[in-house]
Amino acid sequence: MDEYIDAMKEEMVKGQEALLQNFTKVRTGRATPQLIDSISVMVASYGAAMPLNQLATVQAPDARMLVVSPWDKTTMHDIEKGIVAAGLGLNPSNDGKIIRVPVPPLTAERRQDLTRQVRKLVEDAKIRLRHIRREYNDVFKTAEKDGDISEDEMHRFLAKVQEATDAASVAIDEVGKNKEAEVLEV
Repeated sequence: MDEYIDAMKEEMVKGQEALLQNFTKVRTGRATPQLIDSISVMVASYGAAMPLNQLATVQAPDARMLVVSPWDKTTMHDIEKGIVAAGLGLNPSNDGKIIRVPVPPLTAERRQDLTRQVRKLVEDAKIRLRHIRREYNDVFKTAEKDGDISEDEMHRFLAKVQEATDAASVAIDEVGKNKEAEVLEV
């Protein structure tokens, strides 16, 4: 039964990693390649939507600028359209070799919107966490009903599940607070 606890903790860690991955898409005051790295770009010459990181190199030479260097210069126009279509409020420009994407400073209103977005992502992660807890609580309750474990063992496992859930919830809250502070930083 301890293997169930290990599997549950692994699922909880994956949920936290997914939250961190989602946070990379939330724009902060400074330019980071992750901001546009995963944007899907419909490339006419290839006939498919591809992530930007498969079409070009994205770099952040300073805090207010991203530079996209396409491997195939014929995809520049498609990449520009994809960045604009992503809805991040970015306006790319190209010089025929590279695409420069200035990252404007965030307004107070936009910072509040992003803070709400961060809170929603945190709440979604907590919902997933509660789902995992419920799933494993059911596993142990069923095992007790089937006679595989005693009632005392079931209560011990349920306590372990709750302990792991509480620890993961605190970690998610902490990551959320840090991201909110990063978004609100001027």
